[in-house]
Amino acid sequence: MKKLDRDAILKTIPQKGFFGHPKGLSTLFFTEFWERFSYYGMRAILLFYMYYEVSDGGLGIDQTTANSIMAIYGSLVYMSGIIGGWIADRILGTARTVFHGGVLIMIGHIILALPFGAPGLFVSMGFIIIGTGLLKPNVGGMVGDLYSKTDPRRDSGFSIYYMGINMGAFIAPYIVGTLGEGVSFHLGFGVAAVGMLVGLIVYVVTRKKYLGLAGTIVPNPLKKEEKGRLLSIILTVIVILGIVGWLGINGGWLTVDRVIFSISILGVIIPTAYFIFMFRSPKTTSEEKSRLLAYIPLFVAAMMFWAIQEQGSTILATYANERTDLNFLGIELKASWFQSLNPLFIIMFAPLFAGMWTKLGDRQPSVAQKFSFGLVFAGLSFIVMMFPAYFNGTESLVSPLWLVLSFFLVVLGELLLSPVGLSASTKLAPAAFAAQMMSLWNLSNSSAQAINAQVVKFYSTETEVMYFGVIGGIAILLGIILYLFSPKLKEFMRGLN
Repeated sequence: MKKLDRDAILKTIPQKGFFGHPKGLSTLFFTEFWERFSYYGMRAILLFYMYYEVSDGGLGIDQTTANSIMAIYGSLVYMSGIIGGWIADRILGTARTVFHGGVLIMIGHIILALPFGAPGLFVSMGFIIIGTGLLKPNVGGMVGDLYSKTDPRRDSGFSIYYMGINMGAFIAPYIVGTLGEGVSFHLGFGVAAVGMLVGLIVYVVTRKKYLGLAGTIVPNPLKKEEKGRLLSIILTVIVILGIVGWLGINGGWLTVDRVIFSISILGVIIPTAYFIFMFRSPKTTSEEKSRLLAYIPLFVAAMMFWAIQEQGSTILATYANERTDLNFLGIELKASWFQSLNPLFIIMFAPLFAGMWTKLGDRQPSVAQKFSFGLVFAGLSFIVMMFPAYFNGTESLVSPLWLVLSFFLVVLGELLLSPVGLSASTKLAPAAFAAQMMSLWNLSNSSAQAINAQVVKFYSTETEVMYFGVIGGIAILLGIILYLFSPKLKEFMRGLN
């Protein structure tokens, strides 16, 4: 986008009206609030819907398989963001891409709300994966379009937007989860669909008035000959996938487990190919190659962190439902409510961490050291989950406070690693691959969940102590190693911290 284009766009956006910020921030805040309400509400009950018996309103899928499906689902959601960014850059622009993404998400939730069984589950997942990939990365991009690059309100605006994300995620399990577990899973999914509809209405009604021309520019539009070639490629891929799917299903060799395994392999291959391509590119200078090498251990550390954090919606969700005493102080808890702990702790402690880094200034730990601390906290969040089974066995139900402690510890790790990782990705990126580096950072979560799809198969009541102990121990060990090598990584960063 040329400077003149950005200046012209900024003139079309009311620059005051939402807590001293551009009015368009309210549009994106509430759009993302309701989208996250929709997504996290659905996710709070989806695992239970898959493995509950048919007589209890579920699909009766094997519990281990259900956990693997959840992990692959999360992995594909993050992978699809690459496609969403490309479509916005080359075809639709961010504003239209966000709208189409919201529509697809709503359709996916509507399908889940109807009694279509297992086929409906997988079709809905397809809609939600693509829809979230279109919407999620591009809403954040539009927040940036509301401000000039020198606007001092910019960081504060992103903080307000981030609060919208976590507020939606915090409220959703209490509403969608309560209805889904207490009344009907399909009713819960229906409420999630309504949430996305509300977000779309807010977006459509206020977009032109508050966002002006933000997100309407297509930065690098496809040429006419490129459109024809792209259409041919898409049709070819659809035909090939259709033939393979038909032959595989009829031949009995295309199973859910094999699809999950294939995607798990892709979760490792794609980021590896990204690194090799950027490192070998003639556009990457020797100094940038050094920084890219420093980024690799950070990426691996992030994968290890997300591998633990994302099990909050799989293994810990199963633990909440199967192993936890849900009658606490006379209150009958719902297993889905524990999914609110992560966003709640982020809302509570994110301002404290931001203030702490500001106060420390140049005395704050390096990027690698923050990552190492984050890994240690993530590891501890699993280590503490060993104790109930180790001391009392697995026959009795455990206090919900163990889960609260585990979620609290992993959130401390997330606040040390996640925002720092975003910042490091922008600083260490080769100039020619600045945008793709952000996609690569998102792939750390995608790859972690792809690997989780295989790892969660080792969890059972009998292996509980070893499962939490081994994974938690590996994370702590990696954290210590990363801390010891942090001075060397700082050298590779060539002046950046």
